[in-house]
Amino acid sequence: MPTSARRPSRLIDLRSDTVTRPTNAMRRVMASAKVGDDVLGDDPTIQLLQDRVAEIMGTQAALFVPSGSMANQIAIRAHCEAGDEIICHKDNHIIHYETGAPAALSGVMIQPVDGPLGQWGADQLHELIRSENAHNPRSRLVVLENTHNRGGGSVWHIDKVAAISKAARSAKLRMHLDGARLWNACIASSRKPAEYAKHFDTISCCFSKGLGAPVGSALCGTHETIARAHRFRKMFGGAMRQVGILAAAALHALDRHYDRLETDHANARVLCTGLENVTGIQLAMPVATNMVFVDINPSLGTAADICTRLKELGVLALPSGPQRVRMVTHLDVTRADMDSTITAFERITGRHQPGVRRTAEPTAASRRAAAQRAR
Repeated sequence: MPTSARRPSRLIDLRSDTVTRPTNAMRRVMASAKVGDDVLGDDPTIQLLQDRVAEIMGTQAALFVPSGSMANQIAIRAHCEAGDEIICHKDNHIIHYETGAPAALSGVMIQPVDGPLGQWGADQLHELIRSENAHNPRSRLVVLENTHNRGGGSVWHIDKVAAISKAARSAKLRMHLDGARLWNACIASSRKPAEYAKHFDTISCCFSKGLGAPVGSALCGTHETIARAHRFRKMFGGAMRQVGILAAAALHALDRHYDRLETDHANARVLCTGLENVTGIQLAMPVATNMVFVDINPSLGTAADICTRLKELGVLALPSGPQRVRMVTHLDVTRADMDSTITAFERITGRHQPGVRRTAEPTAASRRAAAQRAR
């Protein structure tokens, strides 16, 4: 069915939770932030943020950096030497979305692990650790990603994390958590960030995704590790000056936008429920947090074709494979936007299967059961 040529009055942007714009309240906080020169160590607001995040994670120290990719790469550089090897899932962000930085910046190899939804187990780690031999790279670092992007926003069970951490430490390996969406994982599993963080040597977390700040991530760890990370932040070009303006936004986001992440998760469930009833659209992975991945029947075209047609109807989404579309909910979209998105898919397919009420909100009992499974 042809889509309308009329330009939509408003675009529903589901490409990522990075597209959020600062709220008016956040802008006011940024405008009034106390600042200094962070390179010289005298920006009071960035110091406040770093202390706050370290307290949340239960670590000794934290370091503000421009992006999650830089946080991950600084952690890798802080833990590894050239020729070392990282063990992580084959779909991890550090492999697919950080421009080959582990090799370019730290000279390390990556040993990929397979497993459903971006997760794997301690038994696999035992098989992958290299023996001490002059022919082998040195197994040095294990990296987990929580939530897992290419795993559909999946949440790591805390017991699996603990088991991998125990196995890694017994082999004298370091542990890093790519926690770009750790806040979402904690909301979904009813866990505190420190409950996950205690199993790692370093933890990255992001303020510019679900929390809605415009820029920034943090790397957390011991005083010694963060002092070393501080040097690599400078080396990688991540040192900034009056960065308290951005720190103020992150502090505001932690105070005002953390608990509301459950709304994003609820909207993703609504979207999932509605799309399950649309012919030619199949849910690719379970919806655990704020990400919805669907596979497109080839009879409807490619994922890129569908995204083009969705844009004509006022919805922005991203192809994440030849036939797969990714949509991410966030604080700039509403429950009504989920209905509009479902309607857009129906218009593209030209038909709708009768059955379950399209946007039926999951019951409180089902939400509690999902949270218990995540725990």
